[in-house]
Amino acid sequence: MPDATPDISPDATPGTPSDQLPALPVTFRPGRTRAVLLFAAVALFAALSLIALLLEQLTPGERLSFVFTAALLAGVPVLLARPRVDADETGVTVVNIVTRRRLEWAQILQVNLRPGDPWVFLDLSDGTSLPVLGIQPGIARERAIADARALRALAVARTTTTGPGTSQG
Repeated sequence: MPDATPDISPDATPGTPSDQLPALPVTFRPGRTRAVLLFAAVALFAALSLIALLLEQLTPGERLSFVFTAALLAGVPVLLARPRVDADETGVTVVNIVTRRRLEWAQILQVNLRPGDPWVFLDLSDGTSLPVLGIQPGIARERAIADARALRALAVARTTTTGPGTSQG
């Protein structure tokens, strides 16, 4: 059975009129996924800290190590909740789990979210592809598709008005 995720590669999606472009600056992030991850981080930290407090045979140092371990373990879902895409007049900042990359609009050639892709990919002018974990169709597929289309429309609009060979007079 084929995946129902629509292909929003440049050839498959009609252009979005400029009056439907999101107002800049705009941030795209997986809201539901982020909420689940942050809740899991808080629950993990609270559960391990509570265990440390309830175990009477632990010394203060062992309790402290429990809380420290809880903080380290809770940091994993917090890092996983970090991805986002910040778009403004001059370009896009892609924040993934542990990396951040600033791109000018002219560097973005295509915004792709194909069926089965775990997140959006940007095809860049240097010949590379950049994963954008801030737009992912995991829990909220329709939202991710709308966000990917909006980012694509912004990239198309910004590169046609500010790209190489155009005048801004």
